[in-house]
Amino acid sequence: MDPLETTRRLAAELFPTAIWVLLSGSVLTSARTAGSDLDIVVLLPDGTPGAPRRESLEYDGWPVELFVHDSASLPHYLAKDLPGRRPALHRMVALGTPIVGDPSEHQAAALAALEAGPPALAQPELDSLRYALTDLLDDLTHAPADEQAVIATYTWLRTAETMLHVRNHWVGNGKWLLRELRDLDPAYADRWLASRTITAAIRALADEVLTLAGGPLFAGYQAAGERG
Repeated sequence: MDPLETTRRLAAELFPTAIWVLLSGSVLTSARTAGSDLDIVVLLPDGTPGAPRRESLEYDGWPVELFVHDSASLPHYLAKDLPGRRPALHRMVALGTPIVGDPSEHQAAALAALEAGPPALAQPELDSLRYALTDLLDDLTHAPADEQAVIATYTWLRTAETMLHVRNHWVGNGKWLLRELRDLDPAYADRWLASRTITAAIRALADEVLTLAGGPLFAGYQAAGERG
């Protein structure tokens, strides 16, 4: 079943009052796989019951992820994307294919935010990243063999995230971590992938990103706590 036609039928059946509906995700790209789902963003009139919500369902044999909003909730959730530097909803809105209505104004705003990139890290944020990676490398050096495998994997993932943060690039979860790393620096992404089962290579990549961030950080690190 064609994903566009399926989305049109779903929108007509489940969201007849929608202002607009977008189909997003990898299903319309070369990254589509047999397991791709339909990521559908829906904008409903204000006051419509059930907005905002996220819902998973099956429709015409497709796994579907619904992201349902109204004009008040959409900007709120878009704004929540930015502090964590993981703009998942921005990507869906900016890069989605319109199925119902005209989302061009929202798409233009989301695309502009993506292209502007995240704000530069504040020094306490950078210090926190340096400290966390320094601590992981210390654990990697001194942990017993069975724990090293776990620490190496976590260090590998944290190294990619830290590189993206330090270079003021968007960060992603899951497959989007690799996609963002490739967008930042394809050669580095290849080296990162190649290191995933080699502890010494993981350490070398972590040392590289720590050098970019200002070097290892342990003694003297402080993070102010919150009062309850």
